[in-house]
Amino acid sequence: MIRLSNLEEVERLYATRGALNYGEGVTQLEHAVQCAALARAQGAAPSLVAAALLHDIGHLFGMEEDATEHDDRHEIAGARALKDLFDESVRGPIALHVAAKRYLCFTQAGYFQALSPASQASLVLQGGPFDNAEATAFERLPYCREAVSLRRFDDMGKREEFSGRSFADFAPLLRSLLLGSAEL
Repeated sequence: MIRLSNLEEVERLYATRGALNYGEGVTQLEHAVQCAALARAQGAAPSLVAAALLHDIGHLFGMEEDATEHDDRHEIAGARALKDLFDESVRGPIALHVAAKRYLCFTQAGYFQALSPASQASLVLQGGPFDNAEATAFERLPYCREAVSLRRFDDMGKREEFSGRSFADFAPLLRSLLLGSAEL
């Protein structure tokens, strides 16, 4: 299990592996900054903006080489890796953003059809749409609403044109949310 111990490690991870493409026509880094910019533009809480930026960090750990054949559980790996840096308001939506996709496929008519081809394919590996019992259980989880919002940013943050944003644009926000940042 990977654990990140400081923001510099997060920044370095995006600097070294953020150019990876995961089948969406956009790099991991560009997807991250698009999602965070969308969250910020919609007035999301700072913790949700940070979650939008970091939600796919688990893809950067190099575990998804054959992710087209199995679910790499990137959402869980990412949330766990950030445990020493951010509280549950950031990590909770990250850990639940795949479940939110499954939830939306069950509860929202036409949602599955609107997903990108890569998201449709990964949904199969991730367990497919929820059933009624799974959807009800999801609705009871802390951060389920934030995870649904994050999922929508995730869906919209796949534009092939460059946003003009950088990871550094969000570094002050991330620093303000670090565990113990009030003591700095």
